Parts: sequence; structure tokens; C-alpha cells
Amino acid sequence: MKLLTLGRRTGTGSALSERQQRLVWRITALLLDYPTAETADLVGQLATATAELPDAARIPLTDFLQRFGETNPMRRASNYVETFDMQRRSSLHLTYYAYGDTRKRGMALLRFKHAYRQAGIEGELSDSELPDYLPMVLEFAATVDQVQGERLLAEHVPVLELLRLSLQDNDSYYTGLLAAVLATLPPVNSADRRRIAQLAAEGPPDEDVGLDPFAMDPMAVDTTGQGARR
Repeated sequence: MKLLTLGRRTGTGSALSERQQRLVWRITALLLDYPTAETADLVGQLATATAELPDAARIPLTDFLQRFGETNPMRRASNYVETFDMQRRSSLHLTYYAYGDTRKRGMALLRFKHAYRQAGIEGELSDSELPDYLPMVLEFAATVDQVQGERLLAEHVPVLELLRLSLQDNDSYYTGLLAAVLATLPPVNSADRRRIAQLAAEGPPDEDVGLDPFAMDPMAVDTTGQGARR
């Protein structure tokens, strides 16, 4: 199976400044993680922070924050679990869409792990999440390495758009967060649309054979990422 894009993209093509990009990524990293009381307490501050953003990011973020703030805490939590933990097509793990729980996914995960190692933060990451967890990637891009983080996100534009469409189909208020993230990245092109259609038609592979290659040393593989492309 091919990787998610035909070529590596490095430019954003968005109207946001680098600071605005980082702000969107920092906010969405927080809001796409499991909702806590601490997150709810930040809604007012986050709404204020979004005021400087262009409409493409500001409007969906503002709408999400309003709806999130109006939702009962118990309902917030159950909504999150129902949305992201119980539906295969709404996973927050970026490589899951192409590889499911197969051995090939382990190799794809090494690309993320290598980026974290290069930035010197691999040892600081939680063992409770795989390295392609979207809030983790967004936090990395926002606060650690904007160039490498943006590259990882841009390479997964088809997955991000597929996730946005899935959330939209379910009338989820989380749709707005994906719209905001996509506003910071290159627009969906014709190759992306073909890949999205393929991923949507096939669904994640369900051959459950573990992630053994993920245990390999990423320094032992092609660090350009070209070797992982199929």
C-alpha cells in the first residue's frame, strides 16, 4: 500500500503566518486530547487567543469552543470516547487509516519516532500513545520543531481531510478542529482526493499482527523517509 501522498510537501500554501500556524496547532493539540476540567477552564483564554487568526481558522475554532463550553462535562467525555475511541474511521492515529494494526504500520510509525529523536524529545514522550497520535504531532509542531512537525502534518493531509469528512458525516463539533488544522497546511489536491477516495473505500486493514517493526531503531532505516514510501 502506498503512503498517504505521492510526494513530500514542505510549503503550507496557507494564509497564516508561522506564529498563527503554531497557535492553531497548540490550541487544536489541547482540544483534540481527552477533555478534562482543566481544558474546560481554558475555554475563555483560548477563545481570546483565536481572535487574531484568519477566518479559515478563527471561525471553526470559535464555533467549537462555544459548543464545547456549553456541553455538560460528562457529555463532553462520553462524546469524545464515542467519536474517537469507538469508530475506526475517526481515529486520531494518522497511520491507522492506511495500515490498520498491521506490521507495515510499524515501519510508518518510525518516521514520527525519528523526528522526535532528532529533536531530542523522544525520552520525554508518554509511552501511553503511539507517536502518530494527532494531538502529539500538533504539540510537536507547535512547540518543538515547526519545520519537521509541519512536514509530518502535510504528508498526512489526505488522512486529515478524511477524518474531517468522517466527523462532518457524524455531525460532530470536532469537525471544526480538523478544518482549522487543514487551514494551516497545503490545500487538498487531485492526488489527495484520489487517495482519500481509496482510503475511504478500503477502510483500515484489520490484519491484527502487532507492530513489531516499531521496536526497530529508526536510525537503522532510511532517515529521509523515502525508504518507507511504497
